[in-house]
Amino acid sequence: MVEQVSEMQGEIGAVRIANEVVAIVAGLAATEVPGISAMSGGLAGGIAERLGRKNLSKGVKVEVGEKETAVDLYVIVDYGIRIPDVATQAQTSVQRAIETMTGLKVVEVNVHVQGVAFAKEEEPVEEEARVR
Repeated sequence: MVEQVSEMQGEIGAVRIANEVVAIVAGLAATEVPGISAMSGGLAGGIAERLGRKNLSKGVKVEVGEKETAVDLYVIVDYGIRIPDVATQAQTSVQRAIETMTGLKVVEVNVHVQGVAFAKEEEPVEEEARVR
């Protein structure tokens, strides 16, 4: 598999940013948004996590050009939140993080809501009475 990179020529040399780096920046920025429960990685992401490897770019697809990038986020949102507000916040957060850290211009951030996470109700632990 050929790793694609974004390359910028500076005065004293080139700077190359791998697509995976842009995806990690986007994924971390998205998961910091309140209301986003998790990123949706599909089957491959789930298998990797079961094997103990955390995939920081899970749920993120990026297309990187020489100076621009487009991002697709696949997210699971918390139940009870207003989805358009959280999606807009995620778009802004991801755009700001990528542009600040990489210098690439973000032309679009598409948010795909893949599911809703419900709060886990804690079940009371029943103690067994031991009769001797």
